[in-house]
Amino acid sequence: MSSTTESSSPDPKVLNFGVLLIHNYQWLDAAGCIDYLNNHSYGALKLINADPHFLATVPIMNWHYLSSTGDLKDVPASAGPPHHPTTTFAECPELDYLVVPGPDPTGQLSEECIKFVQERFPTLKGLLTICTGSVAMAQTGILDGVQAASNKWALGMLAKAGLLNRKVKWVGDKRFVKDGKVWTGAGVTAGIDLAAEFARVHFSKEVVEFVQDISEYVPNPAQPDPFARLLEGVKLD
Repeated sequence: MSSTTESSSPDPKVLNFGVLLIHNYQWLDAAGCIDYLNNHSYGALKLINADPHFLATVPIMNWHYLSSTGDLKDVPASAGPPHHPTTTFAECPELDYLVVPGPDPTGQLSEECIKFVQERFPTLKGLLTICTGSVAMAQTGILDGVQAASNKWALGMLAKAGLLNRKVKWVGDKRFVKDGKVWTGAGVTAGIDLAAEFARVHFSKEVVEFVQDISEYVPNPAQPDPFARLLEGVKLD
């Protein structure tokens, strides 16, 4: 069961998003990206009586929240209330996209989680990671040879400690990166910019501009990235 299942519309397109909830994930990583993306959905726009023309062009978005341990126990975030998963790895329905907010960059994924990601990745339309979510996904091998952004402070810390996965082509001077079907955001708030770029690519200009207005947000471009200075002198490859 998903946490959000919107009412039907005339022949709407349906997108199923999975959100991987890893213990102590950064709350804003998840909330910023998810909420901004969902503002482009049929349900969100219908709720505020948006132009019917918009409703004919946007999808229904269903959100499925996955526990990193494969059970339905509440998962704590870095702040805010615990999040209750809506499905297990074994029972998760087919997904179009998987969203991964960032956990502790030195934490290890469970074998069950790694197996789930490896099995699902080939059938996904896209993977979206925010902050250290890309560091976590690097453990699965699916980012080998892929250009990816991540939290710059975390990348620097891992590189200096000799713990950085160098099979990934880490990008240290961009707010977000798209490489094939992999979308990666840099540190925390970059998740909103990642969502805005995803929307720019997938939705009409009119809908995108309308959501920016109702969100009162001006998305940042991938470059210049003012936080690139955090990795000056740090070797990532």
